[in-house]
Amino acid sequence: MKIVVIGGTGLIGTKLVKNLKERGHDVLAASPNTGVNSITREGLAEAMNEAEVVVDVANAPVWEDKAVLEFFETSGRNLLAAEAAAGVRHHVALSIVGSERLPDNGYFRAKVAQENLIKASGIPYTILRATQFFEFVGGIAQSAAVGDEIRLSPALFQPIASDDVAAALAEVSVSPPVNGMVEVAGPEAIPLDELVRRFLRATQDTRKVVPDVHARYFGAILDDQSLTPGKNPRIGAIRFEDWLGQQAAH
Repeated sequence: MKIVVIGGTGLIGTKLVKNLKERGHDVLAASPNTGVNSITREGLAEAMNEAEVVVDVANAPVWEDKAVLEFFETSGRNLLAAEAAAGVRHHVALSIVGSERLPDNGYFRAKVAQENLIKASGIPYTILRATQFFEFVGGIAQSAAVGDEIRLSPALFQPIASDDVAAALAEVSVSPPVNGMVEVAGPEAIPLDELVRRFLRATQDTRKVVPDVHARYFGAILDDQSLTPGKNPRIGAIRFEDWLGQQAAH
């Protein structure tokens, strides 16, 4: 099949393109640096030509609330219009577990808006919602740091390796559309403060993690259900400890 991966040169996109090529598919890694821009529409119609599946893993280049929303809505509309014109048979998008439960977070609001566009588009679709990636744990620590202290919610977190996200996306992309959501999460639920403590130990960072139920996660207050999957999610194979070990080895 011809599969177009929008955001095909990013963290997940690169892994997904490799995975799909290994399965024997004709894969186009589409991103602004390969001449395909979902915001300006440059190269979009050409990219969609004869494509059967489009996988959208593009990420907003900015984090400010209004700009993020504009990015996902504009990109989503342009993509879906180009797909409809080209007769694409399956639209796959990567989203986030818990998006609708944390409306105080502008990024999550933008992902919900993107999901709503997909549902209304009339194109058969599958939305894969993943939990947070192991790769971002360092960034979460940084965002909550004040001096030598990192204040974090002890709410449960079930992060996943980006390799496992890419593998789940590849599986969904070559399967029939479900016209709904599929969730994927890591193999273990760990309190967020404990997760960051493990990360700091592994990276020999001496800062102290302080559990605080009122600590905000990028603007949102968390509970144990906020960022963990519902019933019967797909579960990744890679454990956080093993991933940490791999990072240390590099």
